[in-house]
Amino acid sequence: MNRKHFLKSLALLPLAGTAMKLNELNKMTAPFNSTEKMPVLFLGHGSPMNAIEENEFVTGFRNIGKTITKPNAIICVSAHWETKGTFVTAMEKPTTIHDFGGFPQALFDVQYPAPGSPDLARETKALIRKTEIGLDDKWGLDHGAWSVIKHLYPNADVPVIQLSLDYSQPPQYHYDLARELKSLRDKGVLIIGSGNMVHNLGLVAWDKLNADAYGFDWAIEASEKMKSFILNGDHQSLINFKSQGKAFDLAIPSPEHYLPLLYSLAMKEENEKISLFNDKAVAGALTMTSVKIDKA
Repeated sequence: MNRKHFLKSLALLPLAGTAMKLNELNKMTAPFNSTEKMPVLFLGHGSPMNAIEENEFVTGFRNIGKTITKPNAIICVSAHWETKGTFVTAMEKPTTIHDFGGFPQALFDVQYPAPGSPDLARETKALIRKTEIGLDDKWGLDHGAWSVIKHLYPNADVPVIQLSLDYSQPPQYHYDLARELKSLRDKGVLIIGSGNMVHNLGLVAWDKLNADAYGFDWAIEASEKMKSFILNGDHQSLINFKSQGKAFDLAIPSPEHYLPLLYSLAMKEENEKISLFNDKAVAGALTMTSVKIDKA
């Protein structure tokens, strides 16, 4: 709840003894009071099996989690929640969604019972002026969220909400919308984009799944160019990814795994640094490259 809505709530309080007490309102807004600015992450989530396997990428997620002050809450923009219009999950107890098939039962048995945060959902809705944000009570946490967040916060003790991707909108729209949420970083909210910069399942070399850092020439070319744009702060070239040539066309056959990167980069302040981790290609046509944005 932002200051404007907080004051509006006060104005609506009846004078009768049945009114909500001031200290109750303070409790409602306390989790989102000013804090030290939180970093921002983009996590290359890769296969859902990363949720239960032990590998270098999982180690990378855990290690990056150790460098971050425990947040008050998390907003995750996942490749796996596309909608017409933009929505935020607003339920108290989001379900763990197993939105995949063909994997071992052990993966379907995973539950990540992190609480939701209706207050943060309403705060997010209030901050965004670019479009009308819907409050969703049906989605939950998809594997783009829980399969990586579980390695950062294995006790599931940090509230998590998801922000959907409006598939009908161009890349610039997503970048601009994300910029409207930057102030949440100063309220202890960790913002995470979850996808993959290079993601072409149709061209995956399944026989190379266990090969170390194996990428097709076009995947490596696109990855190197993306990383150069990221590290040089050239966000506009990343927004205009459809104009970057054949390698980018192959790397991003559809935008849903790439767009969460734009949400994360939109949060960057001019004086902040960017670091890369889990920077490897997998099975020819995927990259696990992940990004941390933090104070210099």
